[in-house]
Amino acid sequence: MKQNSLTRRLSAQLREKLGYILLFEIADPRLDLVTLTGVEVAQDRSFARIFVSCDGDRYEEVLEALDAARGRIRSLLARALDWRVTPELEFRIDRSTDEAERIARALENVPETLSVPKDEEGYPLAADGDDAPVADDAADEGDDPGDAPFGAAFAAEEAPDA
Repeated sequence: MKQNSLTRRLSAQLREKLGYILLFEIADPRLDLVTLTGVEVAQDRSFARIFVSCDGDRYEEVLEALDAARGRIRSLLARALDWRVTPELEFRIDRSTDEAERIARALENVPETLSVPKDEEGYPLAADGDDAPVADDAADEGDDPGDAPFGAAFAAEEAPDA
C-alpha cells in the first residue's frame, strides 16, 4: 500500500491499539510470544494489513488463531479507535527476522580462507599482507604526464613546443 504521512500516522495508531488488544484482551495461548512488526492502513481506512512474527514452527498455528479472533479484534478496535470505519484486517507472517538469522548463521560459517585480514581498526590489509598503504599520494612527484590533472592530452597541451 502507498504510504504517506497520514497513513503512517494511522498505521502507528492502529498498531498501538492492536498491540494492547493482543496483549490484554485476547486470551488465546496460541498468540503468546507473537510480535507485531508492521501495520499498513489504506488511505480510506477500509483495509489494514498486519505483519506479525513468531517462532518459525508456529506460523500456521498463529495465523489460524488470528483468523479465528479476527471478528473480536475488529470489534475491540472499533471501540478503541475514533475512526468512522473499522478496517478489514489481513494478517500476514513477517519472515524478515528468520531471513536475518539465516544470513547471520551463513556468515558465521564462512571459512577462514575466505576472510580478509584486517588491521586493528578493522580496515582490510594490503593483498600481500604488508601494513603499508596501497597508494601514497604524498610521495608522488607528478613528473609523469599521465599524472597530470586531465591525463596526457592536457599535459601535452601545456608542454612548450620544441
